Amino acid sequence: MSDTAVDERTKQISKFRQSLIRPELGAIVGAVLIFAFFLMIAGDSGMFSPEGINNWTTVSAQFAIIAVGACLLMIAGEFDLSVGSMIGFAGIVVALLSVHLGWPVWMAIIATFVLCMGIGALSGWLVVKTGLPSFIVTLAFLYILRGLTIWIAIITTRKTIIGGVRDVAEGDWLASLFGGVVFEGLFQWLGDVGVLATFTRGTRIGQPTVSGVPMLVIWAIVLIIFGHVLLTKTRFGNWIFAAGGDAQSALYTGVPVNRVKILMFMFTAFCATVFALCQVMEFGSAAADRGVLKEFEAIICVVIGGALLTGGYGSVIGAALGALIFGVVQQGLFFSGAESSLFRVFLGVILLFAVILNTYIRRMITGEK
Repeated sequence: MSDTAVDERTKQISKFRQSLIRPELGAIVGAVLIFAFFLMIAGDSGMFSPEGINNWTTVSAQFAIIAVGACLLMIAGEFDLSVGSMIGFAGIVVALLSVHLGWPVWMAIIATFVLCMGIGALSGWLVVKTGLPSFIVTLAFLYILRGLTIWIAIITTRKTIIGGVRDVAEGDWLASLFGGVVFEGLFQWLGDVGVLATFTRGTRIGQPTVSGVPMLVIWAIVLIIFGHVLLTKTRFGNWIFAAGGDAQSALYTGVPVNRVKILMFMFTAFCATVFALCQVMEFGSAAADRGVLKEFEAIICVVIGGALLTGGYGSVIGAALGALIFGVVQQGLFFSGAESSLFRVFLGVILLFAVILNTYIRRMITGEK
């Protein structure tokens, strides 16, 4: 064949189609439309005041923390349906160790991370060694962890909510990384110069209504940056794409597919534990029923962000934008006075739309009819 012949596999596609292939494009468009919509219907309700922005940013950060882990795992070709149960489990474990058993909080936090990531590694090991779908294996862990969490809490304390965490965490060097706010001095100065509103009565008179940036938001930003850099700038990121795109071919080229997948299960467990610890430090308590349905919300964020359910394609930035959309919609419905149950309707509609769009993109990439 002539050197100048055009290979059909590398034939140029239109710029429009090239733009559609970007994983995060749909999430970018969706975020713009959602912001425009709520600016019109809830712009005067305080949703875009500093207090309102703080509310939906915090909610979005919650979704983003678990979405980053779910995104990398889905790109590697696997699912983890035990994320929500892991959140409840991690919270109860750190509360039991610190409050009930009297461990230093920093030691309880480290032990919780080790235990939860070990469970994540076990899930991944079972998936790669047995060949069972990760959907089935992690569905089993969803029930195992939820039941174990409730049983452990009841057998040790005779209740499913354990309080007193904030008291024992006071002054702990590691606990401060998961609770409280940062940049308090900056926000106080903004209040003093009139940029931020301040309290005019009560014990907090003169203090800004937004005291700082919650650590939950800082964790979300750190994990998003880490996940994006790992996925797009490192060889390991290429391995993640290869493991999810075509595991057999990846093995032939020397990619340690099994190790990649197990590490992604561990990272998902790490993100779930971060989420749990931020919640525990914020509320000062742990509850066995926390995290319900969070696994599905994380997966929806990732799908909205452009990831394919078949693996090998996706974007951490897209997943973060999906989390932002969730946070804005959830709080936007509240500020606009709409019925809160409509949020679930939105989740279903946006999931269906995203799956249809991603299916079209997959066919465009693979050339399927």
